[in-house]
Amino acid sequence: MHMTSKLAKLGLFDAKVPRYTSYPTAPQFNADVGSDQMRAWVRSIAPGSQISLYLHIPFCRHLCWFCACRTQGTQSLSPVAGYLKRLRTEIALLGQNLPHGVTLSRMHWGGGTPTLLSPDMIDELAAAIAAVAPLAEDAEFSVEVDPKEIDSARVAALARAGMTRASIGVQDFDPEVQTTIGRLQGFEVTRDAAQLLRSAQITSLNADILFGLPHQDTARIATSVQKLLTLNPDRIALYGYAHVPWMARRQSMIPTESLPTPEKRLKLFETAKQLFEWDGYQQIGIDHFAAPHDSLAIAARTGHLRRNFQGYTDDPADVLIGLGASAISRFPQGYSQNAAATSDYARSIDAGRFAVSRGHVFSAEDQLRARIIEAIMCDFYVSYDDVIARFPQTSGQIRQLLQNASERFGEMVQLTEEGLRIRQEAQALARIIARHFDAYALSGAGHATAI
Repeated sequence: MHMTSKLAKLGLFDAKVPRYTSYPTAPQFNADVGSDQMRAWVRSIAPGSQISLYLHIPFCRHLCWFCACRTQGTQSLSPVAGYLKRLRTEIALLGQNLPHGVTLSRMHWGGGTPTLLSPDMIDELAAAIAAVAPLAEDAEFSVEVDPKEIDSARVAALARAGMTRASIGVQDFDPEVQTTIGRLQGFEVTRDAAQLLRSAQITSLNADILFGLPHQDTARIATSVQKLLTLNPDRIALYGYAHVPWMARRQSMIPTESLPTPEKRLKLFETAKQLFEWDGYQQIGIDHFAAPHDSLAIAARTGHLRRNFQGYTDDPADVLIGLGASAISRFPQGYSQNAAATSDYARSIDAGRFAVSRGHVFSAEDQLRARIIEAIMCDFYVSYDDVIARFPQTSGQIRQLLQNASERFGEMVQLTEEGLRIRQEAQALARIIARHFDAYALSGAGHATAI
């Protein structure tokens, strides 16, 4: 049987599975976690330790139809100013509860469009953060950049704030594809933004590109990839477009009949992957590529790659705190998520409390399965020694879990005394194999096919 047929038989083209940027996944969160729990978890952080910080800026000048992020459109900075006032209040509240001497190993501003902010807004927000938890000496500070919403003044403000990495949204350079997804962005605009960032000594550049978009074919994605490669990005995220109009209503603007079939999606991914690898990039996990010198590639080679809500990371911190509407935090004890609606978020912050609306407290079983799933998603390999070192009382359970997976996926995996490895030709099944270790029932909310 041809490999594609074998992958199809195991559900590659029709199974709806999470991306596993967390475990348990967000649909399993509940209202048992609130502001008081968040406060207790923040206060339990070790003094003098390093944490990560994520700030969510949910505003865009124009709402792209393909996007399923929690965002809202605005033509004015007035609502943004009101939101930033609450965000600075939330930062101050964090500072009131954060133990002494905590610094940031990583900081990321996402959205939305963080570069929508004016230079003064950037300065004020950065100063509020620095007053509570300054960047560590070797910290990485990344910002999502819309090439249509950036100029020299805003780049200068971000550089003053300590920005080290820019993440540029590309998606696709083909005009018909761009028109169909509601995002018109010429190559020249993207090129000029990259040059502007590099001229400010922000030399680490990420780029996001999508496969599975309407009207994409192998020739079109190859052209887009080749144009992207001329910008010499350090990292590339090759995400699969998830068409979930029942969750993201704006996606109903995209005609379903224009989308490639699952089988064609696989060809699109393989075409882009081959071009990236021909240009010297190393594949990182299921959907990232990095130049050999990049810290993400080094983490993958040395076994230090991790996975969180921003995707793949080399961040060593055990705590990630999310600030802003809908932002998610991860602590050793569990997850917490802020209210998604900016109005609900604002009411909580104005009342002087954390805006947490739901979350999840880890059980011992959660932590075991989370490590196995992370290993699958990062390394395509689960090591007995690694898992048993973390969970020494579960040796028999681990072996049984991996044995069950071996029986389920047969020749797609290799089970040895050292652990379970997904064969290279079957790595497209990583999310489906990870699902095998998920003890929770899938809701289907927002999940997309495995390729």
